[in-house]
Amino acid sequence: MKAGVSTACLYPMVLEKAFQSLAETGVRTAEIFVNSHCELSDPYKGEMLAIQKEYGIDVVSVHPFTCGIEPMMLFTAYERRVSDMLDYYKRFFEYMNDFGAKYFVLHGNKNQNSCEDEVYFERFIKLQDTAESFGVCVVQENVSRCTGGSLDFLVKMKNALGEKACFVLDLKQAHRAENDPTEMVKALGKNIKHVHFSDCGRAGDCLKFGFGEYDNKAFFTALKEQGYSGNVILELYRNGFGETAELAENCVEMQNYLDKFDY
Repeated sequence: MKAGVSTACLYPMVLEKAFQSLAETGVRTAEIFVNSHCELSDPYKGEMLAIQKEYGIDVVSVHPFTCGIEPMMLFTAYERRVSDMLDYYKRFFEYMNDFGAKYFVLHGNKNQNSCEDEVYFERFIKLQDTAESFGVCVVQENVSRCTGGSLDFLVKMKNALGEKACFVLDLKQAHRAENDPTEMVKALGKNIKHVHFSDCGRAGDCLKFGFGEYDNKAFFTALKEQGYSGNVILELYRNGFGETAELAENCVEMQNYLDKFDY
């Protein structure tokens, strides 16, 4: 497993400066959180690619700023919106190809927006098939305020879609939905392709690695038992650390733990 950091940790710092800051402090595995439409194009994309090349950063995933409109665009009865969103997300998939990123993070529908499970799965397959045509993969995130926050729903999705159902497991979101991340790993198994990590304890549910009381050994053991060998991305809120160097140091600490972990 490889530890990394999301540029989202440094929000609201503009994307290219956040990426540069992570690079300068030694981060070499990253998730890009695209914060605005203009960042998909030059000059911002060109700046990002130059930073990636200069520092040799492995960009493994991309998170879109458009998660707020996914319920309206993908999960209503108005089919034209679905077609429009599929076409729009092709821009992101092309962007991912430029950086060599594999995983595209989807929040999906919100609980307040009614959508039958079968319709949800149908729309997800359309998006997944579109992504696969670009050589990338859509991963459904378990956001607590969204449909995907329910473990029962995710298991149903896994059973209905098989290998097409791919997931990013976010630990803070699991805790907020009162789900045990370790039990989620056991339930979703090899369909988990990506991890957003934060520690959890009395001080909060979005802490640096090692600063909480959650049983990380049990969590990583469960991942290893499922054959997981992907990325573990630190995704913290800006008030969860001081300078960028502190974030980068915590990433190193997590990587050292993973490298020495006795499975």
